[in-house]
Amino acid sequence: MLIDTHCHLDAPEFSGKSEQIALSARQLGVQSIVVPAVGRANFASVAQLGKFGGYALGIHPIYVPQANEDDLSFLRATVEQAMSDPRFVAMGEIGLDYFVPELCTTEMREKQIHFFREQLRIARDVDLPVLLHVRRSVDHILKNLRQINVISGIAHAFNGSVQQANMLINLRFKLGFGGAMTYPRALQIRRLASSLPLSSLVLETDAPDMAPHWIRAEQNSPEQLPRIAAVLAELRGISLEEVASTTTANAFSALPRLAPTSI
Repeated sequence: MLIDTHCHLDAPEFSGKSEQIALSARQLGVQSIVVPAVGRANFASVAQLGKFGGYALGIHPIYVPQANEDDLSFLRATVEQAMSDPRFVAMGEIGLDYFVPELCTTEMREKQIHFFREQLRIARDVDLPVLLHVRRSVDHILKNLRQINVISGIAHAFNGSVQQANMLINLRFKLGFGGAMTYPRALQIRRLASSLPLSSLVLETDAPDMAPHWIRAEQNSPEQLPRIAAVLAELRGISLEEVASTTTANAFSALPRLAPTSI
């Protein structure tokens, strides 16, 4: 059994094919897919796709420039209402992005931090884990996580240092690895994937983005997760079965509402 802990199954690239792709992935051993929101406009669509595993609600940092305080109020109200839905498993995708140039002005950084902190507060208030977007912003993410304590979560597409990884682990976070790990030249990510405790790793595709090397610029999908898991097994010199069982247990630990006993 494998779990895709981060897949944008509602993306336009999957239009009309989301259910078929999810079912195809299930036949390949991907029993659960977590679908994060990116903004108010797709809260309803990710909730509908939660039937394939689980969903998360949040405002992605790339969508923060267009967002306003009313969106945060709407998010809190939607989260409180969604708590009765067992398929609602996390706040996300939330975080900070210091890579996209238009998000790196002083004004936009301050707005990103404000939205991140407010969403952390919502997660804290309802005891939800968070799915983190962390791009060139690990230190600021860590600073805010220390100030606003949430129960657990996943640092999606982690690409920081070993020291930063251990800090996140100490804050009860798992680290997400996916297609980027499959590229032979991705030396830092592959070092992290092979050396960090297996008990701290989860698998993801971030589909339709972050395609593994064997499809490169093509559209990614959760159907690729078994081969991604096999790469992790090869990097660590262990069996695919151990990778599958451990990363699944890790996903349940990070996202308790995803575990079968809570559904």
